[in-house]
Amino acid sequence: MPNFDPLTYRYSSRRNVVYAKNGVCCTSVPLGAQVGLDVLKNGGNAVDAAVAMAGAMPLLEPTGNGLGSDCFALVWIEKEKKLYGLNASGVAPMALSADEVRAKGFSEVPEEGWLPTMVPGAPAGWSALNARFGTKPLSELFAPAISYAENGYAVPVNVAKLWARDSRRIARAMEEDPAPYEYWWRCFMKPDGTPYRAGDVFRFPAYADTMRSLAETNCESYYRGELMERIVAHSRATGGYFCEDDFKNYHPEWVEPITQDYRGYTVCEIPPNGHGITVLMALGMLEGLSLPESREDAAHYHKVMEVIKLAFADTKTYVADPRYMRTKVSELLSPAYLASRRALISDKALEPKAGDPHCGGTIYLCTADSEGNMVSFIQSNYCGFGAGIAIPGTGISLQDRGANFSLDPKSDNCLAGGKKSYHTIIPGFLLEGGEAVGPFGVMGAFMQPQGQLEVLVNTIDYHMNPQEALDAPRIQWVGGKQLQLEREAGEDIAEALRAMGHEVEIVDDRTAMGRGEIIWRCENGVYAAGTEPRCDGTVAAW
Repeated sequence: MPNFDPLTYRYSSRRNVVYAKNGVCCTSVPLGAQVGLDVLKNGGNAVDAAVAMAGAMPLLEPTGNGLGSDCFALVWIEKEKKLYGLNASGVAPMALSADEVRAKGFSEVPEEGWLPTMVPGAPAGWSALNARFGTKPLSELFAPAISYAENGYAVPVNVAKLWARDSRRIARAMEEDPAPYEYWWRCFMKPDGTPYRAGDVFRFPAYADTMRSLAETNCESYYRGELMERIVAHSRATGGYFCEDDFKNYHPEWVEPITQDYRGYTVCEIPPNGHGITVLMALGMLEGLSLPESREDAAHYHKVMEVIKLAFADTKTYVADPRYMRTKVSELLSPAYLASRRALISDKALEPKAGDPHCGGTIYLCTADSEGNMVSFIQSNYCGFGAGIAIPGTGISLQDRGANFSLDPKSDNCLAGGKKSYHTIIPGFLLEGGEAVGPFGVMGAFMQPQGQLEVLVNTIDYHMNPQEALDAPRIQWVGGKQLQLEREAGEDIAEALRAMGHEVEIVDDRTAMGRGEIIWRCENGVYAAGTEPRCDGTVAAW
């Protein structure tokens, strides 16, 4: 159990650590956490709560996920003392290729339209979790989402902010060719063409109809039934690439989590095609470095950024669909290789480059129940609302995960039909001595490994409580020697980093700096939870 003081908050916060004996649910909007808590109170377990929340979040926070999302999950089953991993990321349509994208005049896969869309994995993931570990039927778990879709809910503050921002991106895409985006616009914009604002009531009856279909068929209608047929028909009618077999042949995968020991703890992640390995590589490098006593020392920020830059340089080069990866996870996590990467770090900023390991806009939620079971779950479109394509009459909006493919034929991550893309969503889980400490995650595209690393260092090296660990000022590497630093860190930190050769931008908009949730289990079995001050979430506790 991390050693922290629940009464100490070194950073500006309006939130305290929340303790609970019977169960906890955390996510980025209050209604989402309450959906999960109601399930726990009605006798469901942590997996039931997570599935219910996952089914509601595309409605409650459509700016980060949709019914056409992908998802990953880490599930701790207390009676087995075992952590399970689920990869429910989708695959590119068989008819799509890198050549097809280049023939359309693109040098990289765009973020809007049909080109970046992939077979969505989330509904299949919900069904797989429910079938293996759930205790409640999907009809009961999806009832809250159906009710909110039919009766409406009030849009939260930060969701409204992201709604306005991302609708401008879709509007720009519509200028080129409005046809694929027209139904999305009707679904997610008000009749006057403006985005929903904070406090506006958003209703989505078609979403309720789809959730009923998913509940009645254990999500089979999405892949081998009416919903699949609607997706494929709309794809064919508006220039997409899907065929029936793309869906019929899709199944999520149970995977073995990958791990890295760090200062007495074991950090667990989903293996590639996700980039949770970035966190593990960074921790492996940081393990051999000494951090300053004070977190508010530029040397802390410098070392954390240097290891994340080196880890990213490798994972963005080598991580892909594991069926296509020529580089092994064991090679990237080899102590000898990590030591060689660590040796590159000095007191000056690096220009990151990939090494040779062969020498040796997302939602996050977490749940815990009275039996000690816990779930770390992440679900994402990638960019905000995703591709900007919605399927008429269904409430399904499609992700744009294919934008993370490479078009370089030499890359393991080069786009090909039936292939998974490099994935940025990464649920995390912390163990100590083989026992569960708990789930954690930080959503936000390429900020995710960085946010996870910062939260873990705050917790393990600086003994921060879960709320304090999330409140602390963050820093983000954005390329080359360029860093973004939250203003709360202070100008003196920025100047010291500049003296080390970093190019530092002070940022005031904290929504791009990652949004996380944490649940730790204390030695007496009580849960201690924190939730992200950079979004609307609260901890729902019982």
